[in-house]
Amino acid sequence: MIIDFHTHSFLSDGVLLPSELIRRAYAAGYAAIGITDHVGPGNVEQVLDALRRECEVARSHWPIVALPGVEITHVPAGAIAEVARRARAAGAAVVVVHGETVTEPVEPGTNEAAVECEDVDILAHPGLISEADAAAAARRGCFIELSGRKGHAYANGHVAHVAITAGARMLVNSDGHEPGDLLSDALINIVLRGASVPTELHHEVTRANAQAMLATAIARLR
Repeated sequence: MIIDFHTHSFLSDGVLLPSELIRRAYAAGYAAIGITDHVGPGNVEQVLDALRRECEVARSHWPIVALPGVEITHVPAGAIAEVARRARAAGAAVVVVHGETVTEPVEPGTNEAAVECEDVDILAHPGLISEADAAAAARRGCFIELSGRKGHAYANGHVAHVAITAGARMLVNSDGHEPGDLLSDALINIVLRGASVPTELHHEVTRANAQAMLATAIARLR
């Protein structure tokens, strides 16, 4: 049972219509998928209006939980809380923040702003996340992502070590932009092993944490 909270359709930089992405995820064995297209201050409501309708129709006809969401991306750290608030008001079941990945020039302080914001669920690919930010994520219950995305995954080992030390909850997400990016059980296992996540924590990350996030997201659907 695969649960993935971080994917993209062609409403941002993915290649598939949201409905096709959902259908392909179902065919790949997904139980739930979050479509979290990139947003900033200028498009958050527009993107969510489309995604809410797409996901609602999919849930009505197919046995997969399709979740409308956003990834707040390259937004000034000082504006993240406001965009996240607007996303939640517009019906986002999942709010992700594009963290300080080592492969892009994300503004320093983005990780801190994300983990401190009550409306943010997941800090994605946070790069060389600090111990202080991981501890803040643990206190607030913000999930930290281990990324299946090439490039972003370079720092997974560091992310896992710091998150485990701080007691922060982790998730494995695909950050999928095209069909070949979708997760499989084999890829999830590779991500966890490659990040040196102890075997005894694999079930917690892929089942307990994912189910907890899913329950929260489902409760927000409208």
